[in-house]
Order: sequence, then C-alpha cells, then structure tokens
Amino acid sequence: MKYFGAHVSIAGGLFQAADRARELSATGFAMFTKNQRQWRAPAITDAEAEEFKAHLATAGIQPEGVLPHDSYLINLGNPDPEKRKNATGAFVAELQRVEKLGLNYLNFHPGSGLGAGLQDTLKAIAECIRQALSETTAVIPVIENTAGQGNCAGKSLEELQRLLELVHDDRCAVCIDTCHAYAAGIDLASPEGYDAFWKEFESRIGFGRLRGMHLNDTKSALGSHLDRHAPLGEGNLGWTLFERLAADPRLDGFPMVVETPEPEKWSAEIARLKETAE
Repeated sequence: MKYFGAHVSIAGGLFQAADRARELSATGFAMFTKNQRQWRAPAITDAEAEEFKAHLATAGIQPEGVLPHDSYLINLGNPDPEKRKNATGAFVAELQRVEKLGLNYLNFHPGSGLGAGLQDTLKAIAECIRQALSETTAVIPVIENTAGQGNCAGKSLEELQRLLELVHDDRCAVCIDTCHAYAAGIDLASPEGYDAFWKEFESRIGFGRLRGMHLNDTKSALGSHLDRHAPLGEGNLGWTLFERLAADPRLDGFPMVVETPEPEKWSAEIARLKETAE
C-alpha cells in the first residue's frame, strides 16, 4: 500500500492536519509539528497528543502514512560548532515532538556547510544525527535529497550513501524528492533515467531504507540546482513519471506526499495517484 497525501497546515491545532488530509481523501500527509519559522515552541501536552491521535484515527490514516518535516531553520552542517550544537538540540526536540504524537518519521534536509568542504560537512551532519539518535528511541530520521543549491549536501545518491555510512545506524532512512532530483541532474522523466536511478538506489542505499517521497513536478531545468515546484503534470517531469511512481510495486509502504504550489489541485492530484496505484 502507498500513502498518498499533501503537506497540510497545522493552523488551529495539530489535529487540524489530520482533518485537512481527510478533506483531501488522502491516505497520508506531511506536516510541521510547530511553526517552522521559529526555533522554539511549547511542548506538546498529553491532551494535544491524544487529540491528534484521535483525529488521525477518524481520518483512517495510519501513523506510518505521516511524514512530519522539521524546521527549515535547522542546519546540521553549520561549520560553527556552537551553532551546530544548537541546531542539534533543535533537531532532537523535533524528534521528541514526533515521538510524542505517536508517529514514526521525521523528514529533514541534511544541511549546508556554508563554504566548508563537502566531506567535512557530511561528517558534521552525521555526527549531529548520531547524537540525536542517542537521545531518542524510536522515531526514524529521514534524510531528504536536495537540489544541490549553494553548499547543500545530499544532492546525489552517492552523498546520501556516504551520510548513511557515517551515521552507521539502521535507524536512519531517506526520502526522495522528485523536483530536487531533477534539479540535481537526475533525469527521472525518461524511462531510461528512471530505471538507472532506481538501479543505483538499490545498489547504494536499498529500498528498505526508503521511507518517504515528495512528488513534485518542476519548473527547473535538468541540472539547474533550482528548487522550483510545479503542479503534477505541469512541469518538466510530466504526469507519466508520477503514474510510473504510483504503480511501482517497489515503492510501497511509506508516505508519498505532494508539495505542489496550488493547493486547490491537491485533491485531484491525490485522486489520480490513488487511482493509478489501485
């Protein structure tokens, strides 16, 4: 089974995310667990956690269908030791919030070295992840591939593989964003490129460590390193790719989330993905 949904708002309360996913007839969704533009937030109370779980059950969505995202402010690759320490603390707090809600995953961008060398940046990020794993028990950190803009790490399967090797803990997985992959120079749109990517993925990482996908079309050119989302079928990737992903039996069992820029189209996008998968 695939869990299709969108990245929905938590405005009005965490439980609202489940309600909004239900309105889209989604089987999964993504969310922030707090205002992602702020470093700190009040702890999630027992009452809030139980309310969220109740609404999730009413929506008929399993915890494994939800892919929370951490704050964009967090940069685990920051070369400044004190700033990286603070980022790690914020990352741990995000994992704990997800755990409180009874969810399984926390999706995050690996980070930027801000001019530092790639290998040093990967080592710094891995050290932060290891620290976070040591301070939590169950939630799986899910590393998202990037478009390779600026000094952001994680633009290739080779870099993701190296991160996983440095973390050296099975409780760590990856998420593939289709827009980011194309912008980084991976031609998922062609049948040959699609097959080559997943063959390399299986070799370097393995499908057992794939715990999420962001299904986004792109306005950006192949290899442009520009993260510019477009509605499904209205960009350079085209609907054929997303139907291929929806029908691919190797990609079952985790959230597949649209983050496309026109929310009024989410319901139709999700419906078409579900129909293809079925």
